[in-house]
Amino acid sequence: MDDSYTGLPTSHLLGSVPAATNDANNTAKQEGDRGRGYHTLDNPPETFEEQPANNWRGVFSISSYTQYFNVDTDVVIFRLISSFNPYGGDFFSKIDANPDLYGLIWISTTLVFVLAALGNLATYLMQKHTGTSTSWSFDVGYMNVAACAVYGYAIVVPLAYYFFLQYMGSNASLIRFWCMWGYSLSIFIISSFLLLIPVEALRWLIIILAGVASASFVALNLKSYIEGNELSVAIVAAFLLQIALAVFIKVWFFA
Repeated sequence: MDDSYTGLPTSHLLGSVPAATNDANNTAKQEGDRGRGYHTLDNPPETFEEQPANNWRGVFSISSYTQYFNVDTDVVIFRLISSFNPYGGDFFSKIDANPDLYGLIWISTTLVFVLAALGNLATYLMQKHTGTSTSWSFDVGYMNVAACAVYGYAIVVPLAYYFFLQYMGSNASLIRFWCMWGYSLSIFIISSFLLLIPVEALRWLIIILAGVASASFVALNLKSYIEGNELSVAIVAAFLLQIALAVFIKVWFFA
């Protein structure tokens, strides 16, 4: 009779209840551990990935642009010198490994302050040179016009070309365009100092030479970048835009 009890199922016995409870606790613990997994070293917290600037999500992410400021002084000076020589080789091949935005921001900001300061100084010198009795005063409006013109041109024009070339099927790079157009403005910083010479004919000669050099730098590099595509109109337009910027600088700030 004692042997007959050994074959009975034991799931209903009192001794089996703690075991079932332990199984439930282990299951709940495992689920809880999975829920708290982001607190452990094996599952680090979710971080924001650095988005490429050419990606739509990356365009609006500040962290996407930090890599484009990782340049030293020697690199910036080399690229500045390259921008003065339109026939010095393909500029895009020189910046391909590490295009930067430091030159764009630094050159544009420097040009804004130079135009505002030297534009007022040129007005003063012209009044002294002509001997007019009109009182001279510093025109703060030069700063606003210079900021809108320079920043607007340096940002909007490359952006427009980027979208246009993307639409035309070319593999354009917005960062490289910003980099090239930014360095193309550096020659206007030097020419602005020469425009202080109070001789109108010489001023026009200086700004035309600077404009042609800057426009040639943009057009030739843009041509090498989109070589093989029938986009000669876009290259001519880029050349004329640089010339227009040069004429605007002369007419507005050094009239």
